[in-house]
Order: sequence, then structure tokens, then C-alpha cells
Amino acid sequence: MVNQINFVPGDIVRVHQKIKEIDTSSKGGGKEKTRIQIFQGVVLNIRGRGGNKTFTVRKMVEDIAAERIFPFNSPNIQKIDVTGHLKNKVRRAKLSYLRKSK
Repeated sequence: MVNQINFVPGDIVRVHQKIKEIDTSSKGGGKEKTRIQIFQGVVLNIRGRGGNKTFTVRKMVEDIAAERIFPFNSPNIQKIDVTGHLKNKVRRAKLSYLRKSK
């Protein structure tokens, strides 16, 4: 759960998210395991207000892009690390123009 916003659109962030997995194999017997998955990318936008606030993170792997929308009030988010900022000066709140670039 994110207590305060310490990033803006254009920042490069690492989102540490808790993932629950259930082992359905015959040996596992339905045991539940949790692990931390890290999603690193550029913050495209922050939208909403109060308990309905979300942010979108875009990650590029070679030529393929993946976007995820994270809610601020999710108990599955462990922490968010800001690792950097885009090279260009960001002058907009919604960076949808990054989707069109190659």
C-alpha cells in the first residue's frame, strides 16, 4: 500500500508487488506460496483521487511493450522505488505520446 506519492509521470519506477501462487500439482497439495515480483518501467499517468487513485507503468522488452495499471490502495504493493527520470523534460500529466514512439 502506497502511503504517499513520491513520483510523477516520467519517472522510472520499480514496483514491488506481492503475488500469491497455489501449487496444484499432486505433490504440492494446494499449498499457497507468496513471492515478490518487480515491475520496472516509466510512469505514464496518475489518475483518480482518494481511494480510487491509480497509476500506469509501461515497460519495454526489446520491441514489445507491456503496461500495467496499479491501484494506490492495493495491499499487494510492498514498495515503490524511483530509479530515475526520462531524459527529456516532461511537460504533461499524461504521457500517452510515449506509446507511439518506436
